[in-house]
Amino acid sequence: MRCGKVAGEGKGMMRSLSMMLGLTLVNVIALQSAISQAADYDLIIRHGSIYDGTGGAVFSADIGVLDDRIAFVGGLDGARATIEIDARGKAVAPGFFNLLSHAHLSLIEDGRAMSDVLQGVTFEVLSEVSLSPLTPETRTLFARSRSVSEDELPWDTVDEYLKHVEKSGVSVNFATFVSAATVRSNVLGAGDVSPNAGQMQAMRGQVAAAMADGALGLTSALIYAPGTFADTEELIELAKVAVKYDGIYTAHMRSEGNMLLEAMEETFRIGKEADIPVKIHHLKAGGTPNWPKMAEAIDRINAYAASGGEVSADMYTYTAGATGLDAAMPTWVQAGGYDKWAERLRDPMIREQVKAEMAENASDWENLGYFAGPDGMLLIGFRNSDLKDYAGKTVAEVAELRDQDPRDTIIDLVIADGSRVDTVYFLMNEDNLKSQIKQPWMMFGSDARAMAAEGDNLKQATHPRAYGNVARLLGRYVRDEQVISLEEAVRRLTSLPAEVLGIEERGRIANGFFADIVVFDPAVVEDRASFDDPHVYAVGVSDVVVNGVQVVAQGEHTGASPGRAVRGRGYAREAMVQSAFKR
Repeated sequence: MRCGKVAGEGKGMMRSLSMMLGLTLVNVIALQSAISQAADYDLIIRHGSIYDGTGGAVFSADIGVLDDRIAFVGGLDGARATIEIDARGKAVAPGFFNLLSHAHLSLIEDGRAMSDVLQGVTFEVLSEVSLSPLTPETRTLFARSRSVSEDELPWDTVDEYLKHVEKSGVSVNFATFVSAATVRSNVLGAGDVSPNAGQMQAMRGQVAAAMADGALGLTSALIYAPGTFADTEELIELAKVAVKYDGIYTAHMRSEGNMLLEAMEETFRIGKEADIPVKIHHLKAGGTPNWPKMAEAIDRINAYAASGGEVSADMYTYTAGATGLDAAMPTWVQAGGYDKWAERLRDPMIREQVKAEMAENASDWENLGYFAGPDGMLLIGFRNSDLKDYAGKTVAEVAELRDQDPRDTIIDLVIADGSRVDTVYFLMNEDNLKSQIKQPWMMFGSDARAMAAEGDNLKQATHPRAYGNVARLLGRYVRDEQVISLEEAVRRLTSLPAEVLGIEERGRIANGFFADIVVFDPAVVEDRASFDDPHVYAVGVSDVVVNGVQVVAQGEHTGASPGRAVRGRGYAREAMVQSAFKR
């Protein structure tokens, strides 16, 4: 198993003891526990039903925490602790991973990560895009697309980004991938161009530097400009760099609809030719005509694994996705970034060409608007205050209000809002959702920010997956519909992600592991957010511990910020190389 290195690990007496005796930390803790179970602990969780993350049978035990680690699992009747949590009648599990988080900036804005941590999430995996490394040009591009000032993106490297987020104070652990689209933009700009040999070498160098800084691997988002402009060979070359640092490749594939199976084969080709593990982001079959393809997609994933390929996937537990109105327009019109896109849309001839393509079931780009239709496109995010009354309405409803063709409405909203306009697309079905959940390699990611149900957030609609993705799995699909067992669901939320990502000593309830722990009531846990009322916290999680510190107590956030940047193995390897050169 690949292992990760954690930035900012706590220091304590046991670490010094481990160095003196030449023992591992796990062995030292086990030795201490064997000598005396009556030792004082910083925190004890008592009388819980332990789901240890392995998928094994549940058992009853107490958990003792010292510093940031689990020090003892068993009976602790005679022990004392500064903080004690009574978990009687509740499940106790390792903290949950969000395998696809877009909290890249929201962790800086509000490190509490409320929507996630109140579901038991203790680890945000920032993927599909990355906001580092940056050049002055891409800093301008990203600031423009996210409506922030360039001063709010002060970092250049992945290392600087991770340190900046950690210093801002966060309640959860987090890690980042490096985006193929980001390094492409850094070197080539946002246009539809191919790299020459020198430019390709510069892109490889940026991936290498990002991996040495601690990125977990390479990620892509291949239906969006400029990521879509990368061909397979370009992605293979970048993945070959990432795997040298023991990274993986994650993909928002080039298609999740008409060309789903072909896009899957492209992902497998990248995995084979780069000899790198692959993970598919938010696996789905979008659009009614494509729903039957899911069974074949699952078969192909299993066949790839049987042939020796390392493959996994994540998903969200809803039949609607969320992106922008850019996913309803051909990618060629978006080349060069938003300003070029809007400029082209203002040209009457280009506008008519775009409208014609928007009405087609395209095979050379992913036309989500065609599959969802105007009635299945819910507008959820505007930046122009004059348009915010449209939030929560469908494209069809807004088009009727404006007495327009829905395609004209889409184009005009993109121009008027100065953004791609955040949009929910209703595309999938329940049967496929349940089939996906059943797969032993399936994990879960919200594909959303981590936010609080307060302040300016309430002025914008959002996808309910931000507040309910994990709780919906545990409540609806585990307890109510019994699609998988609770033991298996916990494994997929904890130890499996840690193994796939190469994160060491997280994802299990075991001596010596980091004390990332969630206490919840399986009979109560439930998502409460809906498309009509999305800013509603899930219920059922009573306590959450991150790195040994309680961040949720009796269902309320404590305000603590013990979260840390977790770095991939490339960071440790680079440190060893640098140390060797200094000798």
